[in-house]
Amino acid sequence: MSAVWASLRQTLMAVLLDRYAIVVMVGAVILYSFFYPAAYRHQVAGNLPILVVDEDHSATSRELLRRLDALRVAHVVGQPADIDSARQQLEAGHAEGIVLIPANLERDILRGHPAKLVLLGNGAYLGRASWVLGSVADALGAFGREAAVTQAAFMGAPQAPPVTLVQRPLYNTQEGYGSAIVPGVAELIVHQTLLMGIGVLLGGRRLALGRRLRFDLPTLAGMALGFGLIGLFGLFYYAGFTAWVQDYPRGGNPAGQLLGGTLFIAATVAFGLFVGSFFRTRERAFQYVIATSIPLFFLANLSWPTVMTPQPLVWLSQLLPTTSGINMMVRLTQMDADLADVGHELITLVVLLVLYGSLALWRLHGEITDRGRTRTE
Repeated sequence: MSAVWASLRQTLMAVLLDRYAIVVMVGAVILYSFFYPAAYRHQVAGNLPILVVDEDHSATSRELLRRLDALRVAHVVGQPADIDSARQQLEAGHAEGIVLIPANLERDILRGHPAKLVLLGNGAYLGRASWVLGSVADALGAFGREAAVTQAAFMGAPQAPPVTLVQRPLYNTQEGYGSAIVPGVAELIVHQTLLMGIGVLLGGRRLALGRRLRFDLPTLAGMALGFGLIGLFGLFYYAGFTAWVQDYPRGGNPAGQLLGGTLFIAATVAFGLFVGSFFRTRERAFQYVIATSIPLFFLANLSWPTVMTPQPLVWLSQLLPTTSGINMMVRLTQMDADLADVGHELITLVVLLVLYGSLALWRLHGEITDRGRTRTE
């Protein structure tokens, strides 16, 4: 047992003395806790660029253009001559949406005919597209209601609004960035920083020794315990202190968070030891782990239901600790879920702990003989 505690102390000291490891595993967690949630504090995006294609060139279309440019969420950055030019600019990333004002808009309104407006959005950034389309649609709806008054003055009787817009948000019903994204991303940040830290230490040690790493069981257990303590610090730092400071939903089921969070971090450490055993240099940890962050978040199916994801990707996602860990922690933290409600995630994390723990033992457990060869015990 003393060997385990000695290895635990050595692991913690290695993290503290390695500037790359301490920055990634501790510094990045604290830094993200202030800067990442603060960006979504107001739950909305603002001042996003849109394009307006005015084919009517009337007083009505100019009034509509003025209203669009006065929106807080969006502002008009250009008026292309045609829809093809506007679409090219949208695809190039110069704008988040396009409003097409067709020819004869004013004439149709004055004659009592239903007028049509076309609204297009860039779906590359789901949150931005939602707010641009929603805010512009509200402006168009208000314009349509006022146009009905103009119709009434010419037609002699109240007319139905010539422009009717119906909005029904699908998955993010509150239409807020923070409450929908930040709680899930917090678990992903802890997972990724922990993986990078483990990879940095293992890759750096392997590069220094010039051979494949091998550890006896007490040393390996102490390493896993040390990494796990750092991971738990980051996880509950986000679930407690950061959620309180940034005023995000918190509390929930504390006992369930402790059990579920421990299993999530344990599976992540096992996964990290297995993956990190393949890194020959510390730089590989940054290259591979950072590149997987966005795919891991989308595979967790927090942004949309699992039924919207191709089945092979759903099966693949079950092999990742983030899929069960993110959904489980969000439910336990924000929804006050019981352990029975997250039973599937708990069982999945136990299976992953056993799976990646066994693979980590296969890759890292052994001793060095006098001739420098490895021998698995």
